[in-house]
Amino acid sequence: MAFGWIDEQAAARRRAGLVRTMRPRPADSPLLDLASNDYLGLARHPEVVAGAVAAARTWGGGATGSRLVTGTTELHGELERELADFCGFEAALVFSSGYAANLAAVTALAPHGSLIVSDAGNHASLIDGCRLARGTTQVVAHADPDAVGKALGTHEGPALAVSDTVFSVDGDAAPLAGLAEACREHGAGLVVDDAHGLGVLGAGGRGAPHAAGLAGADDVVVTVTLSKSLGSQGGAVLGPARVVEHLVNAARTFIFDTGLAPAAAGAALAALRLLGREPERATRAREVATALHARLTAAGLEAVRPDAAVVSVRAPSPEEAVQWAADCRAAGLLVGCFRPPSVPDGISRLRLTARADLSEEQIERAVRVIGGTRP
Repeated sequence: MAFGWIDEQAAARRRAGLVRTMRPRPADSPLLDLASNDYLGLARHPEVVAGAVAAARTWGGGATGSRLVTGTTELHGELERELADFCGFEAALVFSSGYAANLAAVTALAPHGSLIVSDAGNHASLIDGCRLARGTTQVVAHADPDAVGKALGTHEGPALAVSDTVFSVDGDAAPLAGLAEACREHGAGLVVDDAHGLGVLGAGGRGAPHAAGLAGADDVVVTVTLSKSLGSQGGAVLGPARVVEHLVNAARTFIFDTGLAPAAAGAALAALRLLGREPERATRAREVATALHARLTAAGLEAVRPDAAVVSVRAPSPEEAVQWAADCRAAGLLVGCFRPPSVPDGISRLRLTARADLSEEQIERAVRVIGGTRP
């Protein structure tokens, strides 16, 4: 029977406690949200919403085509210029998603005969980029510049190291300075995904590469998402102008994908300008993460110390993690639940996001609920 194997896989997922379910949320949810990636609390900010509305009224509901046909508006160019300037890079290129940006950066910068050295903890979009690239991929130990250098030393020809800047599962930061040094020693490029760093790390939220002194370097390429700290949708690649020009001509997820909807571009631009005026939002997000970690740890929970705005709390098993998240939801708290295969170490956990707009009372409430519902 066609697709009969799907039933076998579904049964295996049920036995392992790994079935995933979508839960549509209402417009006005009563739950305290510690699950979304809205780190700065900007997704519903009046200025951000107004930016989306104004763009939709001006440019329409969709981009109408790929970026190289009709999908590039003046608004896209404005967003790219201001994003590159804010993060300290020469140029930027906006994509329909952060996933598409990662696929573009990795595949277009790893031709035949090249080597890609990929961190074992990288996000699925970077992993998929490595799989689709024409170069050879070598996976190395997590957050280990020496391992990266050793792998690069075995190869002659074009090479690339690929890493998240802040890893999405535990929220730990990559050793960017060490990675850059290893790459430079071997003449390799460095591509880093700053999805969880933009808006949280660096001066005024300019990102982890900016904090590490790598912004504007001619051998560093950064990908970002517009759907986390900027509260919108889409992604971008930042780097030297010649790299961006290459992507325009070689990146399949740019050439063949419909451009980012104008409303999303307008919202992202409004959020970027708001962050520029209110840089304290980045500081507050980190403060909330530190407070959550300290209070969860004091309550006897195994929480990973955050380097940005992600706080991870270990769970005994996938089934117990799912039940724990469900019990939190029943108590009015929305938390993330990460299980295999989303976690590279096989350890299930609750994943909390520290939003800059959380009050002290909300932080205390979250800790009480998580502690009171633990398995």
